[in-house]
Amino acid sequence: MMSDKKIAMIDGIPVQIEGEKNLLELIRKAGIELPTFCYYSELSVYGACRLCVFEDERGNIDAACSAQPWSGMIVKTNTERLRTYRKMILELLLATHCGECTACEDNGTCKLQEFATRFHIENIRFPKNTQKLDVDTSSPCITKDQSKCILCGDCVRMCSEIQNVGAIDFAYRSSKTTISTAFNEPLAESNCVGCGQCVVVCPTGAIMIRNETNKLWKELDDPNNKVIVQIAPAVRVAIGESLGVKEGEDVMGKITAALRRLGFAEVFDTSTGADLTVLEEAAEFAQRLESGKNLPLMTSCCPAWVQYCEDNFPEMMSHVSSCRSPMQMMGSILKEYNKDSDKRTVNVAVMPCTAKKYEAARDEFKKDGVPDIDYVITTRELIQMIRESGIVFSELDPETVDVAFGTMTGAGVIFGVTGGVTEAVLRHVSPDKSRTGLRLTALSGARGMDGVKETSVMLGEREVKIAIVSGLKNAYEIMERVKQGEKYDFIEVMACPGGCVNGAGQPVTTGNRKQVRAQGLYMADNASNIRLAEQNPLMTELYGGILKGREHELLHVHYDGKKHD
Repeated sequence: MMSDKKIAMIDGIPVQIEGEKNLLELIRKAGIELPTFCYYSELSVYGACRLCVFEDERGNIDAACSAQPWSGMIVKTNTERLRTYRKMILELLLATHCGECTACEDNGTCKLQEFATRFHIENIRFPKNTQKLDVDTSSPCITKDQSKCILCGDCVRMCSEIQNVGAIDFAYRSSKTTISTAFNEPLAESNCVGCGQCVVVCPTGAIMIRNETNKLWKELDDPNNKVIVQIAPAVRVAIGESLGVKEGEDVMGKITAALRRLGFAEVFDTSTGADLTVLEEAAEFAQRLESGKNLPLMTSCCPAWVQYCEDNFPEMMSHVSSCRSPMQMMGSILKEYNKDSDKRTVNVAVMPCTAKKYEAARDEFKKDGVPDIDYVITTRELIQMIRESGIVFSELDPETVDVAFGTMTGAGVIFGVTGGVTEAVLRHVSPDKSRTGLRLTALSGARGMDGVKETSVMLGEREVKIAIVSGLKNAYEIMERVKQGEKYDFIEVMACPGGCVNGAGQPVTTGNRKQVRAQGLYMADNASNIRLAEQNPLMTELYGGILKGREHELLHVHYDGKKHD
């Protein structure tokens, strides 16, 4: 009997074709990792770098990312011609690339560096033709160094196809081709929202996180300062994989210990701020449901989303929650708590997000010109500080956060994954607070990595329609549907696909790491002895103390719908 299975021969290995969208995926299925700069499965096929070339039985060479597999094809991926071809491409790129590798922040994680080592590039036969160009440091979130760009186009496609921002594109032609904003404006003056997803896909360090560790080291060394810090939920399940700990493992205790060794006077968990957000946002939602005005209520935790809405849907800003993000709620409380300190309080936040740097610098979060949050550093920046200090992270004994604001719930922890805000709010408004009720809420449709999730729940006799969105292109499409009359009551938006676990400030994800990190947060939630924000005893203390009569001042904000420089 003849088999009806479709088989391709790859380097003499029979591989079954099962719906792979291109030959590159089939080759990787065979256990062969072809090099590529410009291929990401979630982006369109561009075929620019030509590193993933293969040779067919007739001796033709083509790019595997743009070739379709077919039954009976015979493919070679490792011939002398192909090795020579790949080395020549790498030499050409290196000849025009800024060669200051040891002084580059991407040193050790740069793909060009990795491939140069992999293919044993010892000599560059072409004349060195590099130009030292000015680095664009105008954005508080990211920096852009054109001298390190290899024109792979990954950042352009990410910004356009996934985030629907289109802040950067190819400009000019031939040898003068470059990646530029419109009219070559600085990033800060473009429509960039600081989400940093371009950083995630950049293979060479041409676009990087705006690094503030040097300034922070000086603050930590100043004896006149009291430097305090809060850590966002998503950081705990991503930082370990770069520091010798199993990916997805909750290492909040080790982070706390490391921060104290770095010199931070007090360490707190942003999950406490997330618990406040649940209570304030749920109250706001209930009020809007009762009045029927400004529905749907849209979340305000993600600063890139807030800025995107300001730029593209200013008429919808009244629908964005007035609640500050958990970081800003926590920041204002910590500043207020330390206002009478005999030392200058330096308020720091460790975030998975580059856009949080912009959020902290907004005028809305300043008092007399002084920001509530003085520094925002990303997970990657904290990793750098830990390595620089010589701390062996994997060997640290876990420590607890400081007691002053040291009580938080599982509801706050799951804010770090798409759908987490919605699930936490649903727990609060649900009449069933039992463990079974929590399990039912978990099955409500809020969980999962899909870019758009829709669900509905019954609140009393009313059906509440909910949309949960990650990725700004998905947010744009949902907003257009709202403008066309589609009814939702609550919309959660996170700019980064998968939520904060996949934030641009995190170590770069590959494969199923987003899901692994998300599962780490859900496991931390399951292990929490308090899983409902309203059951956090600290909330009663805060509302009766620091927040009494000042809830709106410290926990809410008014966005005017205009972009801030």
